Amino acid sequence: MPLAALYDWLLLGHILAAMVWLGGTVVLSAFATRTLRGDAGEIARFVGSLRIIGPIVLAPAPILLIGLGSWLVADSTSWDFDQTWVQVAFGLFVLALLYGAALQSRAAISAERAAKAGDADTARRRLVRWTGGTRVILVLLVVATWDMVLKPGL
Repeated sequence: MPLAALYDWLLLGHILAAMVWLGGTVVLSAFATRTLRGDAGEIARFVGSLRIIGPIVLAPAPILLIGLGSWLVADSTSWDFDQTWVQVAFGLFVLALLYGAALQSRAAISAERAAKAGDADTARRRLVRWTGGTRVILVLLVVATWDMVLKPGL
């Protein structure tokens, strides 16, 4: 007798990926807010670390999230891609992913370049923009979590 059904393993992976994406974003946002109170050296170190943390920790999470979420819907007789809550979840996912990939990555790269060039004011401004962007992503992810839990329209 198997320990759990495939659906259960998919759901576990989906939830863990969401936790990493949401939790990682919360932690990075908190560290960024604290870093903005520090000096130019702290900002340079923080924005330099984003180039490593993003691809290693945050980038795999949304990929796993959408892959496992799609597999969950396909594997279930109860869920369907035409259901409102599934479509809302996909829409919020796309918004958060595109916002992060297009705007957040640019702000982080720009902040890192400014810090390396010794332009502390520009690095700080770009980090402020990045921090604001993380809050937008957090709102999108919290609304997506609400949607996934309550399944409106079901």
